[in-house]
Amino acid sequence: MSRIYRGISGFILRRLLLGLLTLFLVSLVVFAATQALPSDPARAILGRTATPDSLRALRKQLNLNRPVVSQYTHWLGGIFTGDLGNSLAARGEPVTKVLGKRLENSAVLVLLAAVISIPLSILLGVISARRRDGPLDHTMSLVLLALAALPEFVVGIALVLLFATRVFHVLPAVSLIPPDSSPWQNLKELVLPTVTLVLAVSPYVARIMRASMVEVLESDFVEMARLKGMPERYVLWRHAVPNAIAPAIQVIALNLAYLAGGIVVVEFVFAYPGIGSALVDGVANRDLPIVQALAVLIAAVYVGCNVLADIATILVSPRLRTSLQ
Repeated sequence: MSRIYRGISGFILRRLLLGLLTLFLVSLVVFAATQALPSDPARAILGRTATPDSLRALRKQLNLNRPVVSQYTHWLGGIFTGDLGNSLAARGEPVTKVLGKRLENSAVLVLLAAVISIPLSILLGVISARRRDGPLDHTMSLVLLALAALPEFVVGIALVLLFATRVFHVLPAVSLIPPDSSPWQNLKELVLPTVTLVLAVSPYVARIMRASMVEVLESDFVEMARLKGMPERYVLWRHAVPNAIAPAIQVIALNLAYLAGGIVVVEFVFAYPGIGSALVDGVANRDLPIVQALAVLIAAVYVGCNVLADIATILVSPRLRTSLQ
């Protein structure tokens, strides 16, 4: 038993170190890419009529006159201390202050989508596998495949046409949340973006869960549980689902990570004030600190979700735990 624990601890440590190395490489790529952009942040702030002296003074104030290596080390050190720099478009306001409310809005949206989509997709996969090759299975497979093929902005626009403009007109077409208001106080504005994200990510998890469940339901230990006279519901949820969910964990992690990045398009469609609109505005305004902070944040979510998925897969799969001895 102690050998298993040591094997799991070593695996977790290796995955954490590999995740940190990945984030370091991502920070290099993000910083190099933003530095290579053909734009001058000082001129973007002051405009075309800026004098050379004013441009020189602003570049010095923003540390743009330093060597590239010095700029990178200063920026990387700020990430570890919570100082992400100052926004260029917001006239020197700290990036953490500019993004604080937007991060809260996006976190609420991602949380709602995850809480709804993960149990729903697992349940759909289990039901589809249980009714394998029946009319319900074929119908669900067709619907899930169609939803998986549709881009999220198409799903969002279709929901707007159906529930906000043409047909029912019961929900707002845009999700504008006042700056001084919490997303939880504007639940009606969260419905359409949340449903769009749920419909965008659920088909993938449901399909992989169905495939895994079909394989597990045909295994020997499930057949043995049935021969012992156990109720079918007990066999399904006590034996089949725990063994079938391991492959789905990786897909769930990828979809959760996708929510962090794919939310950009959904927020833009619904004019939702989150990190998506902040990233679009940052690119349009050449606000490099905002773009850098959001790019690293999204990468950190990707890496974190994958590390947690690897750890969860080991913990729920007895075969993988014993392989680490």
